[in-house]
Amino acid sequence: MNAPAPLVLTLALDDEDQERFDALRRAHFPPERNHLAAHVTLFHALPGERLEQVREEVAEAARRAPFAVRVVRVRSLGRGVAYDLDAPELTALRRGLADAWAPWLTRQDASWSRAHVTVQNKVEPERARALLEELSAGFGPWTVRAAGLALWHYRGGPWEAAGRYPFG
Repeated sequence: MNAPAPLVLTLALDDEDQERFDALRRAHFPPERNHLAAHVTLFHALPGERLEQVREEVAEAARRAPFAVRVVRVRSLGRGVAYDLDAPELTALRRGLADAWAPWLTRQDASWSRAHVTVQNKVEPERARALLEELSAGFGPWTVRAAGLALWHYRGGPWEAAGRYPFG
């Protein structure tokens, strides 16, 4: 029998903020590779066999008020561009879940250091540099609203919803 698909946990943004990042992603992500909405990944590969435990702990973590998240800079990914995010509430929320799940985190999830939204990836470095310059030229920090958490099954293609947990 095959192991259950890994789980991905993302931060859900309010609709207006989500649409702003989705529009950037549609405009700049290679269309043949753009199978997902813009997202803030908190955990990339939680064990699918722990689905019920993950759901319970995510639901508990979502029992909090929505909070503001600062978009603090545009960053190069080498072959893409992302917006870095910062919020003490987000850092604390993720740290609490990481502590609870420490024994089974992947190296990538255990070493997570920065929330971000990727709006371009897997392009030629020159194209990425051009977009970085374009977005940096008009950049000023702004605030988005964290609205909840979303859990997904990762099956190799577009993610399959496994649960939505609004804050509040």
